[in-house]
Amino acid sequence: MTSGEKRLAERLEQQLENDYLLWYDTPIGPKQTHPDFVVLHPRRGILILETKDWKLETIVRATRQFFEITPDGGPLKVVINPLAQARHCAIQVVNALERDAQLIHHEGRHEGKLAFPWGYGVVFTRITRRQFEAAGLAEAIEPDFVICSDEMQETGDAERFQQRLWNMFPHSFPSILTVPQLDRARWILFPEVRVPTQESLFDDQDPDAQLPSVMKVMDLQQEQLARSLGDGHRVIHGVAGSGKTMILAYRAEYLAKASAEAAKPILVLCFNEPLGVQLNALFEAKGLAHRVHARNFHKWCRQQLVAYHQPLPQQGGAMFDEMVANVIEAVGRQQIPAGQYQAVLIDEGHDFRPEWLKLLTQMVDPSTNSLLLLYDDAQSIYERRHGKQFSFKSVGIQAQGRTTILKINYRNTRQILQLANKIAADLLNPEEKDDDGIPLIRPISYGREGHVPLVVRLPSVSEEAVKIAELLDSARQQGHAWGDMAILCRNYAMMDLCATALSKKGIPHRMRKRSGDFQPGDDEVKILTMKVSKGLEFPVVAIPGVGQMPAPGEEEQEEARLFYVAATRATSELIVTVSGDGAFGRRLGA
Repeated sequence: MTSGEKRLAERLEQQLENDYLLWYDTPIGPKQTHPDFVVLHPRRGILILETKDWKLETIVRATRQFFEITPDGGPLKVVINPLAQARHCAIQVVNALERDAQLIHHEGRHEGKLAFPWGYGVVFTRITRRQFEAAGLAEAIEPDFVICSDEMQETGDAERFQQRLWNMFPHSFPSILTVPQLDRARWILFPEVRVPTQESLFDDQDPDAQLPSVMKVMDLQQEQLARSLGDGHRVIHGVAGSGKTMILAYRAEYLAKASAEAAKPILVLCFNEPLGVQLNALFEAKGLAHRVHARNFHKWCRQQLVAYHQPLPQQGGAMFDEMVANVIEAVGRQQIPAGQYQAVLIDEGHDFRPEWLKLLTQMVDPSTNSLLLLYDDAQSIYERRHGKQFSFKSVGIQAQGRTTILKINYRNTRQILQLANKIAADLLNPEEKDDDGIPLIRPISYGREGHVPLVVRLPSVSEEAVKIAELLDSARQQGHAWGDMAILCRNYAMMDLCATALSKKGIPHRMRKRSGDFQPGDDEVKILTMKVSKGLEFPVVAIPGVGQMPAPGEEEQEEARLFYVAATRATSELIVTVSGDGAFGRRLGA
């Protein structure tokens, strides 16, 4: 920000109430225009502000079309009249919003026009009202469309300041934007806040494209966090379904576009291979795969060893551990270079061992020092007690004062979250930690309503598989695509039973038993283990074999984490089948 823009931002924050929404220097609409400030209020409407830090002596000549200026005493420059510039941005905004039938008048003389007021104006942060009038600038810009430096004082009257803003509206009329309408406006103006599942549904460049009837966007806390992460190290602790991966994707896209000419790429890492495949597909669809490298951690380690001609371990049970150790040792010997990436973004940080995190902090270019770590200890299901008690500081992550906690679950309906909590609530107790520790956070439901999860008691696991096949076939007839469905199993034996049952009914499916088996874009039922489902989500999820959990010798708390992860993959429909007399079946009342 310039000093004047910063001062205006402070005045807007100080002198407007909390129901105003403000954006600074954010590309908006299909044309990606960049107004300095966008102000949106449910009752007032939308206002576009252009800010100029010019001194009076900077302006040589002013007309309604152009200004001739000498910025910083330099050569003469001809620029568009700032009010015309603000008006151009405002018209782009209005044209984009008027495409939505839910945001326009449907009758009367304003039919087809925006259902709420809109306006535009200019803020001169270094020119007083007296100077503006004495210099005759009112001939070039109508006085009501201007705020001058002496009208945005820190001690100024808030009501008078607000009136200056509302004088900029050519027309005003009574209207109240509902919360869904506000979200629709954000969806249209800011494509980057659309949830990933909707990004491919609409072509902003096609003037005839039909807008979706339901628009899903980040909530305001998620958007504010994604836009304002800032530089350096950042840690986000978030419950399942709080939008952590969506924020990571936004951040990676923002960094990639903001530094398109940067020599070093951006690295996005996760633990699970299927999530790595899905993230890579997301960045490929955005045309960013050359700038954003999305991998699961062990695939990245192998690529590092191959690229820098370091020894690969032999196939076997310890292969993955040896692979990581070889990378760590090679970095220590400087045979694999540190600082390879402009930024490193880590999803599923709760499943990364301390030594892995320490390795990755070394991969960040020191000139940017850009690292984002996403964490939810309630979903930590891989070797959870393997050296888990550590501080972020001990692995080189600067978390103090740079930590955000997201407690609200947006992914799951209230009913799905209630069922997950029947198993996990008493076993996953919230823990309070300071910024440098790892808290365990209990989710707060967003309150989204849905169908009550179906819990079915059956005589045997083979009959569970048959019942799930029948229920998924029924879901298909109700309008769900096969690709919307997943069966999440505790082990391979249950996966095989389910695959056999699906085959008998002719239902297309794919089991994920090894790397490369997961194809997120294919229209087929995905059959995965509970562990590798983490980070994914599906409208319809079936979980068989819950009556066998926890199995003999398994720790109940760790099995509860597995069930919690699996159940919270469902966004709309959850099916749970039970046979046997395991503790979890009894908890569900089946």
